[in-house]
Amino acid sequence: NLQSDTKKFFENLSGAGKSIGVLTSGGDAQGMNAAVRAVVRMGIYVGAKVYFVHEGYQGMVDGGDNIEEASWESVSSMLQVGGTVIGSARCKEFRSHEGRLKAAHHLVQRDITNLCVIGGDGSLTGANLFREEWSGLLEELVQQGLIDEKAAQNNSELHIVGMVGSIDNDFCGTDMTIGTDSALHRIIEVVDAIMTTAQSHQRTFVLEVMGRHCGYLALVSALACGADWVLIPEMPPEDGWEEQMCQKLSENRADKKRLNIIIVAEGAIDSHNKPITTDHIKELVVSCLGFDTRVTILGHVQRGGTPSAFDRILASRMGVEAVLALLEASASTPACVVSLCGNQAVRLPLMECVQMTQDVQKAMDEKNFEEAVRLRGRSFENNLNTYKLLSYRKADSELPNSSFNVAVLNVGAPAAGMNAAVRSAVRVGITEGHKMFAVNDGFEGFYKGQIKEIKWGDVGGWTGQGGSILGTKRTLPAKHLDKIAEQIRIHNINALLVIGGFEAFLGVMELSAAREKYNEFCVPMVMVPATVSNNIPGSDLSIGADTALNAITDTCDRIKQSASGTKRRVFIIETMGGYCGYLASVGGLAAGADAVYIYEEPFDIRDLQSNVEHLTEKMKTGIQRGLVLRNENSNENFTTDFIYQLYSEEGKGVFDCRKNVLGHMQQGGAPSPFDRNFGTKIAAKAIQWISRKLKESYKEGRVFANTEDTACLLGMRRRAMVFQPVVQLKDQTDFVHRIPKEQWWLKLRPLMKILAKYKTSYDVSDSGQLEHVTRVRPKKVD
Repeated sequence: NLQSDTKKFFENLSGAGKSIGVLTSGGDAQGMNAAVRAVVRMGIYVGAKVYFVHEGYQGMVDGGDNIEEASWESVSSMLQVGGTVIGSARCKEFRSHEGRLKAAHHLVQRDITNLCVIGGDGSLTGANLFREEWSGLLEELVQQGLIDEKAAQNNSELHIVGMVGSIDNDFCGTDMTIGTDSALHRIIEVVDAIMTTAQSHQRTFVLEVMGRHCGYLALVSALACGADWVLIPEMPPEDGWEEQMCQKLSENRADKKRLNIIIVAEGAIDSHNKPITTDHIKELVVSCLGFDTRVTILGHVQRGGTPSAFDRILASRMGVEAVLALLEASASTPACVVSLCGNQAVRLPLMECVQMTQDVQKAMDEKNFEEAVRLRGRSFENNLNTYKLLSYRKADSELPNSSFNVAVLNVGAPAAGMNAAVRSAVRVGITEGHKMFAVNDGFEGFYKGQIKEIKWGDVGGWTGQGGSILGTKRTLPAKHLDKIAEQIRIHNINALLVIGGFEAFLGVMELSAAREKYNEFCVPMVMVPATVSNNIPGSDLSIGADTALNAITDTCDRIKQSASGTKRRVFIIETMGGYCGYLASVGGLAAGADAVYIYEEPFDIRDLQSNVEHLTEKMKTGIQRGLVLRNENSNENFTTDFIYQLYSEEGKGVFDCRKNVLGHMQQGGAPSPFDRNFGTKIAAKAIQWISRKLKESYKEGRVFANTEDTACLLGMRRRAMVFQPVVQLKDQTDFVHRIPKEQWWLKLRPLMKILAKYKTSYDVSDSGQLEHVTRVRPKKVD
């Protein structure tokens, strides 16, 4: 193993003798508590002292009880709580020199020279100024006789690491800020609820969502619910938009759509920088169309509620990363912010990000909206482009006519978000001029000829539906190649989009292998991963896994809550996933589990014994409950029953046990905002790839595609979406256990153990290196 020499374990990154202060500042956001918990536990783990700074900067300025040493137990039960437990405040005083002087004095008194600030761009800018002034502030304190020379020398450098906690997602340099995903959950819950009432009447709903000067929440929620119209500050509508909007609404009504939804970002403006209000839109719709119209302003609902699984994991990963960044900080390194790029933690210089965030506003003030969108980053840009692609139905006369037929099918088990992917594929396909065909019941329906054309209107309202509307089966094509080939001939199918799990992957492999024998399979085919198990090689994430994680997390929250009445109880919970330990491991991280048993990390009776002892110790503290997760196929002999019985026996007199098998509820439910959005974007990308391949492989009046790169899997790999020939993924697959040979999330396992107080080695070779904010991005490579 080449890596072992280069791995720098953080055992040699000691926090001994260091003190870290953690504060939350500015507007609260769900997931801030998970970040605080991770900073405290990781800090204590590396031997540092960690202090809570209550009430944000105000607490630092006021000192006293506001700065309190944190213990391991003091962050227990925080993970599932929204808002911030240590309090936040907008602090005028810290903006003055006097205020910062007081704050510096209070920190030096406790030897705190490492600050972890969780907040928005204002809070982080303040932290950076504080750091720049630090040596001057210390000199003043010495002159005033408030501290002595020795204290000034011992505390000569202030290190700062930021994490962005903001529901607006308005900070440049990170794809997601802590709290954004949870805010989307609140918005989508409301929209889903409104949709059911609005469908009883013919109604138009105008929804105002938060986001200050940033349209991210409005844009993504519009994508996730298939809104008819969205208004955001980064893309003001062109003059005459009022007529356009009303025309679109009336067309949708004529199309038997009972419901119209218009989403307005609170900072929405027209091209003359004039604000667009919800009331203005309501008046427009009523006067122009006479539709029954209602306005809903979501307000602070969006900030509230329990954090989503995504936010808990993001915040936990960032919190641990922040402590590592503080330990590695030196006088020469700039203050950094820990952020997320794709699926990877990175560190960026704080001021570069702040500068870029301010540039967005500047570009908008100067009406340079294209630049503003570009500066918002690629995640924002992708969302915007996908929305534009899907939102407007052109008249048939305006559409190109490609004369190609593209079939879409679902294969494997149902996964939430499949329908969003199908909807997106159908609409993008129609926009590109193809005729779209839906296949019912996977490859089984394919060989039985359950294939029919599917139109734009047929997929309306599909984004929010769980399960698979097309129907899905685990049948593989190999035994039915003759009949499938015949159906491809009958319907003249020129390309295939297969959305599904491991069987979908195998299916595309079998079809591409059969190309030698059957010309019919010499068409472009692409597979998009959709399975709760997240066990597909070539992709970090699958559609449906996020929804399943939220189901697991919600249930674990309830179970933990039930234990708060009866003390000293340990719950053993079995999750799905086949042999893949993703749901159990990442669910365990999000729910704050004490141990997680998975197939990929073999365990024996000694491990079970040490886990029981660990829980016995835990019961002596103030935290008198435990949570143990077990993946369904983690071990054929150590079954969930066996582990339950072992724990019950060994825990006698100390704790009692309960067990819970979560089962199929992990596959059901309305898709989470992440899955709707991911399904929508990945399917749109897949269809655009199909269009390109169809053009490339069209020769002498027919489509002929038999090269490796025309049978692909589209997956998310670290920072990018990548098309990979399925043949090339063969070597990366363990076919017996239906999992990839290498799985990125195994690196999150030590994180979970550290946060549950186990001694373990944590490989920091994958932790973020300091990079720079890229301004001009290279042209996308396929």
